[in-house]
Amino acid sequence: MKFKRLKDLREDNDKYQKDIAHLLGISQQYYSDYESGKRTIPIQHLITLAKYYNTSIDYIVGLTGLSNPYNNKNKHIS
Repeated sequence: MKFKRLKDLREDNDKYQKDIAHLLGISQQYYSDYESGKRTIPIQHLITLAKYYNTSIDYIVGLTGLSNPYNNKNKHIS
């Protein structure tokens, strides 16, 4: 499955594939396979990317259009 937002987030942050690959501890080609949908992204890498980009996994995989759904100051967790 191709996740277009991976590339969009990377480019919006002025990063190269090699930069994000280094963050994840993988090769640039391996990361490129994530962006192109040739390889499935492990959950641990999605978590790392969500934290790095300060967004949610749901946003990365296209389940929501809200890039920062947890930034609601009025929301209280009980």
